[in-house]
Amino acid sequence: MKERILEYLNKKHDYLSGDQISKHLGISRQGLWKHIQELKDLGYEIIAVPHLGYRLESCPDRLFAFEVLRNLHTKFIGKNIHYFDYLPSTMDSAMQLGMNAAQSGTLVLAESQVKGRGRLGRSWLSPKYKGIYLSLILRPRISPAACPVLTLMSAVSICEAVKEVTGLDVQIKWPNDIFIHHKKVAGILTEMNAEVDKVNFVVIGIGLNVNNDKSSLLPQATSLKAEHGDWINRVSLLQEILRKIESNYFLLEDRGAQEIIHKWRNFALTLGTRVKVYYQNKHIEGQATDIDQDGCLLIRKDSGLIQKVSSGDVIACR
Repeated sequence: MKERILEYLNKKHDYLSGDQISKHLGISRQGLWKHIQELKDLGYEIIAVPHLGYRLESCPDRLFAFEVLRNLHTKFIGKNIHYFDYLPSTMDSAMQLGMNAAQSGTLVLAESQVKGRGRLGRSWLSPKYKGIYLSLILRPRISPAACPVLTLMSAVSICEAVKEVTGLDVQIKWPNDIFIHHKKVAGILTEMNAEVDKVNFVVIGIGLNVNNDKSSLLPQATSLKAEHGDWINRVSLLQEILRKIESNYFLLEDRGAQEIIHKWRNFALTLGTRVKVYYQNKHIEGQATDIDQDGCLLIRKDSGLIQKVSSGDVIACR
């Protein structure tokens, strides 16, 4: 009912009498007052004036499920949202939901995490109400070996959404980091539940620094607010990320990995540079020339040989 009240107040943009709202929604005046108080407790600024009624002045900066769903217009991504003010880890919750047969497109959102994690067991700082911290369950019809392309797809989707909402130029550092001006703004973690030749489900985790103040960030990190100079509407940005993920997911299903990889190259920070890649307690050095159809990085060593790397840490050589 709270969602319907908000939708009605949003449409009118003026004072609405309690009697008018009650009749439109089919609830009592007392029931309306109770719901209005609950919305105020959630942070909605609703003005009540005798003889005029109620007017919605402002909405809180929260990723409430009903706010994300409003005008989302996706076919399956985000249709089922689990929202939390706090979670130890959205990845852990999403993996559990996946084990319990949650449908493809199910989304876990948290306003803060204390055990948010990134690749290779690293942590992701998740200050409250500042970023976007989500885990998305997908059930793709692909082999386990093909799953890395979902990370590429997610990275492309984030870049496209950030570019559209903020106008900022973003780049992808292979395999899963999003950078602006050579500082990290987002990370992606992909985990799967699979059998030898079958993927049961995949969970894509995204951590994105949105409205973090520059002073609260690590020296090698940045946020969209720090780069853009203005506060960013997190709901609008999240909606656009979800739309882009769905669009690129359908593209991947219909046409295979090639077009996703082509898009990825357009955002690539790593390609064409000399790098060191640390993996499996060793490292190689050379020119990052391309990625293949599986999303692996191709390194041309000084000997001229091309080596394929499926995972690791990439460090740019000075």
